[in-house]
Amino acid sequence: MPKINGNEIRPGNVLEHNGGLWAAVKVDHVKPGKGGAFAQVEMRNLRNGSKLNERFRSADKVDRVRLEQKDQQFLYETDGMLVFMDNETFEQIELPADILGERRPFLQDGMTIQIEYYESEALNATLPQKVTCKVVETEPVVKGQTAANSFKPAILDNGVKVMVPPFVGQDEDIVINTETMEYAERA
Repeated sequence: MPKINGNEIRPGNVLEHNGGLWAAVKVDHVKPGKGGAFAQVEMRNLRNGSKLNERFRSADKVDRVRLEQKDQQFLYETDGMLVFMDNETFEQIELPADILGERRPFLQDGMTIQIEYYESEALNATLPQKVTCKVVETEPVVKGQTAANSFKPAILDNGVKVMVPPFVGQDEDIVINTETMEYAERA
């Protein structure tokens, strides 16, 4: 594994520290008036989600880890486990449903998602940035209601509540941004 200096840590880097894998969430470079400069790094454990604040001086060396990213297709869910298939080798793997967190309802049959691996251990799963969903329940369209930035609540076919513009009606397909979990555009 390549070693990097403490002042070279950037947000998004994956580090091996204290026997665990940590993703750098926030990095602040601090230059106190007395003493040497250091990087104040907020890290999140990739295995259990715990957080850690750590200081690294520029002389400190840390191991930077490269994760392998694979596109895999979602097949089905069974007993709280999601079953995915590798599109190249066709081998199937099971991951816990909570790997997606609150974005789980946007996972659809046959969807291709990106899974990050460290050696053979799956650590993270990322949905496509935009997903198409159907509006199953919303208030009717009101003519003349064109005030700037007025949104109304809508319930999607996966049970998630989102705010949509007033022109979106029931049974319409819309595109949702999975990172912000907000309305993006009409499908």
